[in-house]
This record gives sequence, structure tokens and C-alpha cells, in this order.
Amino acid sequence: MKDHEIINIGKYIFGLCFLLGNICLFGYLITKNDGFVACGYMLLTWGTIVNLLFVIGLLIYGIASQSKLKACLKAIGLLLINIPLAYLYALIGINLIFK
Repeated sequence: MKDHEIINIGKYIFGLCFLLGNICLFGYLITKNDGFVACGYMLLTWGTIVNLLFVIGLLIYGIASQSKLKACLKAIGLLLINIPLAYLYALIGINLIFK
């Protein structure tokens, strides 16, 4: 696999989780539909699992193929951006629900 393909995997997974998080948050803000809250909670659960599996997979691939380690670490860095964003969105969601 080429370096740009590895980095693109990180970009796509980050973008997908970010987009789904925005849909859940702003969907609830606009419609006040509790279904978006449930979807957001499921996204936190499954998104954590999926991101963790990709991080572990990229780390193993980078260690096994030392020439690809730098690209794998860049992709992992992109995936790790989701952590503070998910935490922030969860805090906003909790404050909106219990307001």
C-alpha cells in the first residue's frame, strides 16, 4: 500500500466520524428529535470501537512494515483528532439534553 493511501484511510475514517457526529449534534439542535441523541450515543460507542481497531491495525502494519511507519503514524494522528471532538460533542449534547 502506498503512503498516500494509508493517510487517505485516516482522512476518510476521520471525515466519516466527524460528519456523522455533526449530523447527530445539529440534527438534534434543529429538530429536537431524541432519535439523534440515540444515534449520537451509538456513534460514540461504535465510533470508539472502529477508530480503535483502525489505530491498532495501522500501528501493527507500521511496525511490520517499517518503511510505512511514518505514514501510519500520520493516519493515526488524524484519527486521534476525533477524541477531543467526540468529548466536546458529548459535553454539548449532555448539556442540551439536561437543560
